[in-house]
Amino acid sequence: PRGPVDSSRVPRYAGPATFARLPRLDEVGAADVAVVGVPFDSGVSYRPGARFGGNAIREASRLLRPYNPAQDASPFALAQVADAGDIAANPFRIEEAVETIEAAADDLMADGTRLMTLGGDHTIALPLLRAAARRHGPVALLHFDAHLDTWDTYFGAAYTHGTPFRRAVEEGILDTSALSHVGIRGPLYDRRDLDEDARMGFGIVTSADVMRRGVDEVVQQLRERIGDRPLYVSIDIDVLDPAHAPGTGTPEAGGLTSRELLEILRGLAGLRLISADLVEVAPAYDHAEMTTVAASHTAYELTTLMARRIAAEREG
Repeated sequence: PRGPVDSSRVPRYAGPATFARLPRLDEVGAADVAVVGVPFDSGVSYRPGARFGGNAIREASRLLRPYNPAQDASPFALAQVADAGDIAANPFRIEEAVETIEAAADDLMADGTRLMTLGGDHTIALPLLRAAARRHGPVALLHFDAHLDTWDTYFGAAYTHGTPFRRAVEEGILDTSALSHVGIRGPLYDRRDLDEDARMGFGIVTSADVMRRGVDEVVQQLRERIGDRPLYVSIDIDVLDPAHAPGTGTPEAGGLTSRELLEILRGLAGLRLISADLVEVAPAYDHAEMTTVAASHTAYELTTLMARRIAAEREG
């Protein structure tokens, strides 16, 4: 596989900012994992700006290196990973944007490519899940977020960043025996929010659960729930405490540390991770690239998990 630009020859701050300085998809022709941006944030309910998240994560990813010691793997040698650029979606018509994202994801995944999608707001998870389920059937979902994102509508709108997983359950594209939220916290509209979420099949690991029970116990619980099902991971960066990720649209106090998030992800090694997204990075509210650095490392861990799984499948 063609890997990143050699930083001993070209300084990290020079050249185009593809994810981890990897080649573009058009330079390699095909990829096992495509990193793709979706600069869309018309579904937000509070602070806008996540449309700029993907490119900000790419800039922060310049410092990533080819060997991942935490997973003892060189992901860009195990699989061809490439930057597929951005999916351009209509910012004025959410329904049209959802259709555009779904069609583009279908095209990218047509030959078995896995996606590491950089948002954008959480609205984009629905079309990405549709594309994943078209290839794999109903998928297990592991959702990292401060918020449930299973509300019905906002101002009568069915497609927003707070509704994607309710729509996904209604459409039958999720395996309702393997749905988990991690990092949930903060005030809700009503106790019924939790009741309705449970009826959809979701289990909840709160941020306080991670603190009290520890990463290893949480990972074991998640692995048992997921089993060998095809797994989609969706990460809202606001799962992290604002101390670790201030650059987001709806921050909530009391979140995970970046270390906890990365360690939970590393604990998923070997599972059938088919694709993932990382959303809600709004760089206008960031400071000293704190949020984008955390996001780039999160995407790196997810990419490593996918590359390791691809290599294992090839070995039989």
